[in-house]
Order: sequence, then C-alpha cells, then structure tokens
Amino acid sequence: MMQRIIYAATVISAPTLAQRWRRLRGSDRFAECVRVLIALGGAVAWCFGDGRNEAVVPLLLGIIACALAETEDHWRSRAGTLLLTLACFAVSAFSVQWLFPYPVWFGLGLLTSTFVLVMLGAISERYATIAGSTLLLAVYTMIGADAALTIPGNPWQQPLWLLAGAAWYGVLSLLWSVLAPQQAVRQSLARLFEALADLLESKAAFFMPVHGVDREALQVTLATRNERVVEALNDARLMLIDRIGSRRPRGTSAAMLRLYFIAQDVHERVSSSHYPYDALAEALFHSDVLFRCEHLLRLEADVCRQKADALRLQDEAEPSASTRAALDDLHGAMHALRGQAQAPAEPLLRSVQALVNNLETLHRQLEGTHAIGLPSTRHGGLLQNPAPQSLKEAWQRIREQLTTRSFRFRHALRLSLALLAGYVVLHLVHPRHGYWILLTTLLICQPSYGATQRRLVQRVAGTVVGLVLGWAALQLVPFGPWQMPLIVLSGVTFFAARLRRYPTATAAITLFVVLCFNQVGNGYEVMWPRLLDTLIGAAISALAMRLILPDWQGRRLDDVLTDTVRCDAHYLARILAQYSNGRHDDLDYRIMRRDAHNANAALSSLLANMLREPGEHRRANELLLRFLAAAQTLLGMLSALGANRQVISPGPARDAVERAGARTVEALQQLADALANRLEATSATDDEAFAQAMAICDRNETARLVLGQLAQVLSQRDRLAELANAFHAD
Repeated sequence: MMQRIIYAATVISAPTLAQRWRRLRGSDRFAECVRVLIALGGAVAWCFGDGRNEAVVPLLLGIIACALAETEDHWRSRAGTLLLTLACFAVSAFSVQWLFPYPVWFGLGLLTSTFVLVMLGAISERYATIAGSTLLLAVYTMIGADAALTIPGNPWQQPLWLLAGAAWYGVLSLLWSVLAPQQAVRQSLARLFEALADLLESKAAFFMPVHGVDREALQVTLATRNERVVEALNDARLMLIDRIGSRRPRGTSAAMLRLYFIAQDVHERVSSSHYPYDALAEALFHSDVLFRCEHLLRLEADVCRQKADALRLQDEAEPSASTRAALDDLHGAMHALRGQAQAPAEPLLRSVQALVNNLETLHRQLEGTHAIGLPSTRHGGLLQNPAPQSLKEAWQRIREQLTTRSFRFRHALRLSLALLAGYVVLHLVHPRHGYWILLTTLLICQPSYGATQRRLVQRVAGTVVGLVLGWAALQLVPFGPWQMPLIVLSGVTFFAARLRRYPTATAAITLFVVLCFNQVGNGYEVMWPRLLDTLIGAAISALAMRLILPDWQGRRLDDVLTDTVRCDAHYLARILAQYSNGRHDDLDYRIMRRDAHNANAALSSLLANMLREPGEHRRANELLLRFLAAAQTLLGMLSALGANRQVISPGPARDAVERAGARTVEALQQLADALANRLEATSATDDEAFAQAMAICDRNETARLVLGQLAQVLSQRDRLAELANAFHAD
C-alpha cells in the first residue's frame, strides 16, 4: 500500500517539478542569477582553496559592480562595452586608492568625477549604466581601502582584486552571450507581450455593459499600463537594433523583428477608442455585443501570456480555439444587433463595426494568420537608432543638458554635493567603516523626490532585516568557510530581487557584506556602523533632495503637457497622410506613433511622481488626473484612426477628409501653443462644418468613419482645453 502511495506521489509530482524547472529556466532573471552564481562561487572557491582570504571582499565586490554594469547587448557590442567598463573601473579604482590618504584632494576628485559621470549618461542609456556602476565601484574601492588599513600588505592589491573580479564576471558574461545570442531578445519580447496582456485586461474593463462605471479612473489605470508597454517596446527596440544594425535581418533575427512589429501593431489596436464608452454602454445596454468584446479581449490577453511563455521556453504557442469561437460569437451578436427592429443609429453602428473589425485583425495577428512583412528601407532603416552616431553628436547631447532646467544636470549637481557632504560627515563621525555613508547616499539619491523617498524607506528597512539575518548567520554558522555558501546565496538573491523587490535585495546584499567582512575580520564590527551609516546616508539624501536644486515635477508640467498634445498633432498628421497615400508602416510613421505614446507615458510618470511629493509642491492633482484620462482617451481616438488606415479614393470625399483633418491638426497645435505660453485655450469644435462634410461623404463609409472620429478628436481636444484652463486658473 505504501509503495502505491509513493508511486502515485512520484507520478503526480514529476511533471509538476519538470514544469517548475522549465518555468524557472525561462525566467528573465534566471540567466543573470546563474552567471552570478558561477562567478561568485568560482571566486569564493578559489579564495578558500588558495588561502586568499584577503581577496574575498574586493573580488566579490568587483563581480557585483560588473554585473550591475551589464547591458543586454550582442556579444560584439558587449565586448566593446566590457573593455570600456573595465577602463572606467581601472581609472576609478586607482584614482581612489591614490587620493585616499589626501582628504582635500579626494573630496575635490569625488565632487568632480561624480558630476562628470552622471552627465555622461546623457549620451545614452548604455553610458548611464556604465557611469552608475563606475561610481559604485569607486565607493567599493573606498570600502576596500578602508578595510585594508588593518591588513598588512600592498594597498594597491585592493583595486587589482576589484578589477580581477570585474574582469572575471565580464568574460563569463561575454561567453554566455556568445553561446546564447538571442536569449536576451526573447526575454525582452516576452516582457513586452506580458505588458500587452495587462493592457488588454485593462482595456476589457471598459466594455462592461453596466451603468455607473468610473471610466476616468479606468483611463488612469490604462495610462499606467500603457506606460509599461511603451517601456517594454523601447527596451525591445534597443536590443533588436544592437543585433540587426543597418543590415537586412535573416533567420531568427528576422523572426524576432516580425514579432516586435506585431506587438507594435497590436499596441496600436488595443489603444484604439472608436466611440465614447459611456455612450456605447447606454446604447447597447440590452445587447450582448459589449460583453462579447470584453470576453474576447480577456481571451486575447491569455494568448499574449501564452506567447510570452513560449518565447521564454523556446516553444511554439498553440492556437486557441476559444478565441476563434468568441470572435464568431461576436460576429453573430453584431449581426443580431443590425437585425433588430429598433437598431442603433448608423454612426454608432459604423463605429461598432470598425471596433469588431479591429478586434478580428488583432486576433489574426496574435494567431499568426495575418502576415506582417518587414517594412521597406527605401526611406530609412527598419528601426531608429537612438545612439549617437559620432563624438560630435555625443558631446552635443551633453551640452544640451548643461543647464539648470535639465533634470540630469540638477541630479548630477545634487548627487555630487551629497556625496561630498557624506565624505565630510564620515570624517567627523567615524572614519573607520564610514564609507557606507557614501554607498547609501549614492543608492538612495534618485532624480525625483518620489523615487528618492521610496528608495529611502526600502533601503533602511532592507538594511535592518539584513543586519538581523547577518547576526543570526554569525551565531548559527560562526566558522568562516561554512559561511561561503551563504555568501554566494545572498549575492544571487540580491540579483534575483533587485529589479522587483528592492527591500529583499537590500537585505540580501547587507547579509552578503556582513559575511564577506567576517572573512577578513569580525563581521560584528560592521553591523552597527552599517546601520548608523545607512541612517546618516538616508538623511543626507533626503536633505539633498529638498535643498539642492529640488526637481519638483510641477516645474516640468507645462512642458510635458505641451509635448503630449504636440506629439498627438504630429501623429494625427502622419495618420491622415496615409488615408491619401495608402497604408505604410514606414519608419516615419512608427516614429510619430512612438513619440505620441512616449509623451503620454512621460505625462503618466510625471503625475505618479508628483503624487509622492509634499503637498505644497503638488498642483491641482484631481484636474491633472482628469487631464491624463482625457489625454489617454485622445490617444485612443488617434490610434483608432491609425488602426483603420486605408486609401480614400480621390474625389470630394477625400477633399472633405483632408480639410477636416487639417483643421483638427491645427486645433491640436493651437492647444499645444496655448499650453506652452500658459494662455487660455479656446474651443475648436465646428459641428456645422462636420455636418456639411458628412453630407459630401454620404456614400463613402471610410470617409464617414474618419470624419466621425475626427469630430470626437476635436471634442476631446476641447475637453483638454477646458481642463488646462481650469488648471492654470487654479
């Protein structure tokens, strides 16, 4: 009997364990954690086996610094990035060691180098990552030099060990990228389809056929989800650019690029808004059309998640029979709606039919039956490369940021002075182990007040938990060599949690530090200084954020609002041109579409950060949230025009659409100018002109659909103008 139970348990658990292992292997953190595990484990094994206890701390800190500087580039680009990273690390480490005995010169060097490194991030995200890791390694060098004062030997060994640890991880990472060149792209696309799934879920909530739904709140949620999709699209684009370059992609690269273009088109279709949702719910309250739209969108969200899993596990996503059945049911409901004795008005039916067609195309794209070819490169490349193309362009980007209006300049100056203040305080409080003040200040001080406040709380809480765990580890495992597995495990945990669970990551790295220093001295000695220095560094960061060129979000608000509306105007102009010239997802169109979504995401991010600021620095929160909801609605209306692009034949109908489109673009530009100059915005709706245009386009369904959508755009534009006027008058 017992044997049968054991056999049954084995049969049940074996597939589950295999599935869990496959899911773990497909996680976007798995590869990095395995590399860190190998690097830390190899370094610890070498130090223990060769009796090099003094090398443990700098070697492991060098590994951590290089892993944090890692970028998901192709191995060719990664080789150059690694050389640049090691060169920056070498200059930083040896400069710190050289100036360490001279506090005055050290302080000046700290101030200057911090400012320069932060400003170098203006060139590109890659340089920003390298610069941030270089600053971190500089502080690690200070910590190592501080610890080396009590250890006899050559003081220059500490920076050499740091560089050796960084080089060891860098070579390991480079070999990994050679063996798995497309892994990072697959993970990036998987994150993109997961973000699209969340966006589809949020969109489905709009189609609940019930009264009293707060759709403004749903629009704010949708804007937040859209911000994540935009971020995922930008990350995927950068990885594809790095691997494709200017050549025509083939094989796996071409397949990945097609998936990216599918995701772009799905994003535009999901963002589409064909008719005011409150009016839809009222008109179709007794029909099941909206319910079936909601059901289909939720099923398509599941399809996106299946695609994400397939990308991670390198499988083929199986077609879903339920989504096909749901689409057939939607067509049946639409046919029944048209056949009713008292069918809804024709303009509403036209918009609902466009919605159904949009959902069908979205389904075929996700199913893979709607082929998407690679765009032509006659008028530009496949993707826009954001990296500078010359040293002159790189310097120009830095020069543009050398102004107090630039958030990067303000952050660079604030962080430089905060680190200098921390250096002065550590000499006043306790020079031994005092460099944790600088590390805490560096990690807590963020460009925005909200991000700094959140990081401060997370850092302090994580440090306290980590010190408690460190104390328990030293009590339970007092012998040094037996602590080695804990050191490796805590380092891996830090990388597994650092992007999503920062308090857990902080606790893990604090435990890591306590155990590391226990190998070269007494781990208990660093506990209280670590806690005290964390509190001092947190206080310095908070004061710096308040007193040194505080970057309150309200100061940038008018610029961000202006940019949002102006990018919408450019996007609309590019859309309308294709109703005359034909549908082409060329580079210019995709740039305008991305700019509009990026501007909307920037507005969402700014408002989220503003809500975390002190009350006296917030500006009309409720009005701004309504503005965000209205801006998201406007972008949805533009996306609907983009999703339904098709040529309107030459004639009176096209002329009427072009005139109405030009008026709408001009009205959006006028609103952007009014926002930029803080002037009162006037109404732009002209019902009579649209009625005349509709009469001209009586027999052209596409033209009537476009005109109806443009009328909604103008109405939403006036809603934005009304909110902007109320906001400026507040």
